Amino acid sequence: MEVYSNENDQVDALRRFFSNNGKALAVGVVIGVGALLGWRYWNSHQADGARDVSQAYQQVMSAVDSSKPASLEAAATFAADNSNTYGALASLDLTKQYVDSKQLDKAAEQLQAGLKDTQDANLQAVLSLRLARVQIQQKKADDALKTLDSVKGEGWTAILADIRGDALLSKGDTQGARDAWSKGIDSDASSALKEMMQMKMNNLSS
Repeated sequence: MEVYSNENDQVDALRRFFSNNGKALAVGVVIGVGALLGWRYWNSHQADGARDVSQAYQQVMSAVDSSKPASLEAAATFAADNSNTYGALASLDLTKQYVDSKQLDKAAEQLQAGLKDTQDANLQAVLSLRLARVQIQQKKADDALKTLDSVKGEGWTAILADIRGDALLSKGDTQGARDAWSKGIDSDASSALKEMMQMKMNNLSS
């Protein structure tokens, strides 16, 4: 470590330091300030972008009307153009319109696209559960069971059991359906869902 005898020595040392390293320091400062400004701009840009997408989602989906094909096309375009949570939500909303109009193939395609658009585990679970129901309606019980297997998390146990029972029953597996619903009834399900599964089990005996 260099020792200075007085302030003049310190000043001279600083001069020499900046003379030798001034350019590098200046570049470093510019880079540092630029990075900070860039980071602030990026955060602001991201926030603005998310707000714009949110507003666009609300605008497009509020106009959806199954009797107006153009509104469905606009919603489908929005979902395709936004590989994010809003795109996935749009796909989920569109599915209801397609199911109501008996366009099950389009409903399934929309849900599969939505699954690719989001990394949110809960939203993925909702999309998968809805897809399984659509696949049962399509008479694709095996596909539905495979879709259900992709749903993880104890919070979905009851609804998984309910849909799994429906899928197994559609295959003619009465005992499998009974076992699935029995498991659902024994889980931490809502009273309404337990009653529905119990009713399905009772219907098997009639």
